[in-house]
This record gives sequence, structure tokens and C-alpha cells, in this order.
Amino acid sequence: MPLFQNAAFFISANNLSDLPSASGLEVAFAGRSNAGKSSALNTLANHNRLAFVSKQPGRTQLINFFTLGNDRHLVDLPGYGYAKVPEAMRKHWQSVLADYLSRRTSLFGLVLVMDCRHPLTHLDRQMLDWFCPSGKPVHVLLTKSDKLSRQAATQALRDVSKELIETWGTPYNGKCTIQLFSSLKKQGVEEAEKVIGEWLFNPENAPEVLG
Repeated sequence: MPLFQNAAFFISANNLSDLPSASGLEVAFAGRSNAGKSSALNTLANHNRLAFVSKQPGRTQLINFFTLGNDRHLVDLPGYGYAKVPEAMRKHWQSVLADYLSRRTSLFGLVLVMDCRHPLTHLDRQMLDWFCPSGKPVHVLLTKSDKLSRQAATQALRDVSKELIETWGTPYNGKCTIQLFSSLKKQGVEEAEKVIGEWLFNPENAPEVLG
């Protein structure tokens, strides 16, 4: 059974004041619009419609919490970078996401989803700049790896890994990991489950230990 098989919708929030209390542990999924973030969540949960998937980018406009039980949550953040989103909405989410990523005490780690054909965009770098000073771990999913040849996908993995660790890992003493992932081919699921499961369910990471 997939690790997140029993994930279920919990709550949506439009503002930080709407968030549930910062207890337990949560892992947030972030990514550029149409990078495959919602598809990755659905694949990991083995659920076709856990997170809404649309062919029209920019449709996820709320912070969506999915409960795993025992006060553990996966958090689907709004996709960023879609040009047709109104400027006022873009500024609102820029402020909300920056505050959430830098101040949310129950946030244990960030899964950053990037299309392996277009990784490390300006906005991906901005997300890393917001989050990495916290020293919390980052795991990058290079999605849609089935769209590249094996050689090209492996090269993308090497290139992004090198920059990720040199720019955001070492300076902040944070742990940055990365992998290839394909929702279509169900590739990389076990590797992602192992990383995220360790974050959420390792007793050493319990809130009492985190302080």
C-alpha cells in the first residue's frame, strides 16, 4: 500500500489566518504552475483526484491541507508563475507563501516540484531563497522525466543537483536532495515516499523533539 494511501482533504486556506493550528508536522509541495505538482501528489497518494489537476495552469489558488492522521499533513501550495493570474492575486500569494515558508513552525520540509525540461526558473530560485534560510530540508522532484531521454534526464539531474547543493544546501546547512519523477510512468514513487515518510513519521522528528 502506498505510504499516503489514506490521505484525505482537511481544509483550504486563503490567508495565513485561515491556517489550522501549527501542531504536528506538515510537508509542503510547491512548484511552478503546470510543473506537475498536483499530479505528483495524486500519484504519491494513489488517488486520481486528491489534488485538483487542470490543463489550465494557475487553478490552485488556495493552500490545501490533506490529513494523513496523527496530526500529519501534506500541504498543496498555489502554483506560481502563471502569467494570466491578476497582479493583485499574484502579490497576495507572494506575500502569503513567503510568510508561510519562513515562519510556519509545523512545516518540516519542502518538496519543490520542477518540470525536468525547465528546472530552476527565477521563481523556483525565489522559493528556495525564501525557505532555505530556515535550515529545513528540501527535496526536489524533477517531474515529467518521461519526456526526456534517459541520458538527458540524467544530465538534468546532475546539473540541478550541483547548483541546488552549492547554492542553497551548503550556505544554510540545509539538506537538499533531488530525484527524477514521472507521474505518467509511476517512476520515482518509492524514492519520494522514503524521503517524505522519513520526514513525517520518524519518531525523532516529533514536535516534542523539535521543540
